[in-house]
Amino acid sequence: MRGLPEEQVRFHVCWGSWHGPHTTDIEFRHIVDLVLGINAGSYSFEAGNVRHEHEWNIWQDTVLPEGKVLVPGVVSYATNVVEHPELVAQRIERFAKPVGRESVIASTDCALGGRIHPQIAAAKLQALGDGAKLATNRLFERSASHI
Repeated sequence: MRGLPEEQVRFHVCWGSWHGPHTTDIEFRHIVDLVLGINAGSYSFEAGNVRHEHEWNIWQDTVLPEGKVLVPGVVSYATNVVEHPELVAQRIERFAKPVGRESVIASTDCALGGRIHPQIAAAKLQALGDGAKLATNRLFERSASHI
């Protein structure tokens, strides 16, 4: 990646999209410093699956370098259950509070194609969009009310 402009690089942290217990996945807190040391403008990672959802809290104590962007997965490939837009919004807001709303772009944990039925994938993407709209409205309303 040497020589590539960091704003054109998105680094993805993945624990593998195989369907299994994932009990041996390394916790993100153990590698977050290594990840942030990678010359990338944004960092994508799984945050919607139940094995890693709790790890949002590392951002309360981890400083995101200026100009960097988090791209947390807020909908998961690991279940056929479609996330409610309110849950998606809550997940987005969890990240936006410690690192700033301008530093978060909501995404999927990993690619959905081939892991779940296309109709379920479409419904998850709809929930992602609807949840992002809810979170955006709330995050910007809060900041406008403090001006």
